Amino acid sequence: MLKKYSKFCALTLVGIFNIFVTTAFAIDLDEATRTVVVDNAGNTTVLTPEQVKRGKRLFNATCGACHVGGITKTNPNVGLDPEALSLATPRRDNINALVDYIKNPTTYDGLESIAEVHPSIKSADIYPRMRSLTDEDLYSIAGHIMLSPKIASEKWGGGKIYY
Repeated sequence: MLKKYSKFCALTLVGIFNIFVTTAFAIDLDEATRTVVVDNAGNTTVLTPEQVKRGKRLFNATCGACHVGGITKTNPNVGLDPEALSLATPRRDNINALVDYIKNPTTYDGLESIAEVHPSIKSADIYPRMRSLTDEDLYSIAGHIMLSPKIASEKWGGGKIYY
């Protein structure tokens, strides 16, 4: 009897916890948090809550297998954190640059195309998940990459110590 009662209490506590404690949803993010850099000139935009939700969903579905938490499983030295993106050639620390990269990926130094080994729009025949992505989808994914460091702070791109 005590065993059943303790299980019931544990399940009740978990249920109450889930009801009252929530994570940050796109709607909960203020405008300052949803403001990201759009281009190399430093122009900014405010992502809509829908773009935030869509970007996270699409990133997890198409990029998350290799880039969970902003790391790069195939090359842990290069992540999706702001510092790594700003040091790439050309810089990838804005939405337009990330969209360009998703369409036509290059090595970190920008000298060679890696479209055959990295999912991209250019290699959609090899990577079927990329076939149905529109420019709006790519914009949302890039927005998610730019927004994530603001939400997860050092965990985004932080590597094994966090995941």
